[in-house]
Amino acid sequence: MTGPLKLGTRGSRLALWQAEWVKAALARAGVAAELVIIKTRGDAEVDRPLHELEGKGFFTKEIEEALRDGRIDVAVHSLKDLPTTLPTGLMLAAVPKRADPAEALVTRDAGITSIAGLAAGTKVGTSSLRRVAQIRYLRADLEIVPLRGNVPTRVRKVKEGRDGLDAALLAGAGLERLELAGHIAARLDPLDVMPAPGQGALGLEVRADDRKARGALAPLEDAASACQVAAERGLLAALEGGCQAPVAAWVGMRDAGGGMRLFGRVTAQDGSVQLTASADIDESNPAGAGVAVAGLLKAQGASRLLGR
Repeated sequence: MTGPLKLGTRGSRLALWQAEWVKAALARAGVAAELVIIKTRGDAEVDRPLHELEGKGFFTKEIEEALRDGRIDVAVHSLKDLPTTLPTGLMLAAVPKRADPAEALVTRDAGITSIAGLAAGTKVGTSSLRRVAQIRYLRADLEIVPLRGNVPTRVRKVKEGRDGLDAALLAGAGLERLELAGHIAARLDPLDVMPAPGQGALGLEVRADDRKARGALAPLEDAASACQVAAERGLLAALEGGCQAPVAAWVGMRDAGGGMRLFGRVTAQDGSVQLTASADIDESNPAGAGVAVAGLLKAQGASRLLGR
């Protein structure tokens, strides 16, 4: 490979942290790399919740276009933002070791340490349909307030009580990566508030015919993490849900005998109904667990909740 590997990334602090992490990991493997910052639609249109925007791939499309055009060699994504169907000619080359995918509660009042501890009428910030639905299922008496912006901005809005905010839900992994873990009031049990498919994981996307880039990224692959996200993304694909759909997924360990188990969830937007199902993961075909869990959820009425 001539010249450094060009890593395409968004320009947010979290995206840059992730891209710098990949750059450092490549350097340890003897591969030079440089960052190319690309502005995405999701970064530009911050005045509305993402689910109100038309289309998909709000944080990935422009980066994938640069990849297909040859302006970059690798697209560095937060895997939860990446649609399950990739553009023709592109492929997921590596999934590095995943961070804890659990959700985190950030509160203005340091004395609050759980969702149950929030007073009735508390304003909780999030623009994720998945989080909105699950919060409403758990606590219909809380007020959900739209919250966009990068991770430090969202934390600051809560701490300063902007727009009357008292709390917010964010991915714990992002807070930890930006050294903001001190603001976490509680790490939520994934079976209480289930994370997004792929949350906490990075996805490194390349052109399918670029064998050199694929070879350079091979040492960064973590087999267990790749298996987990393949199962979770298999669920999302089987439910035909986009990245903004109220579909949640989490991989936990089986109680006995080891191995992994996929949990999936679909929740009505008003919180009135919540469906959860699970299946063991066959590591030789992790996406099959996603299909199985999707089937169980559909049998309970998930398609209706998703507007199918």
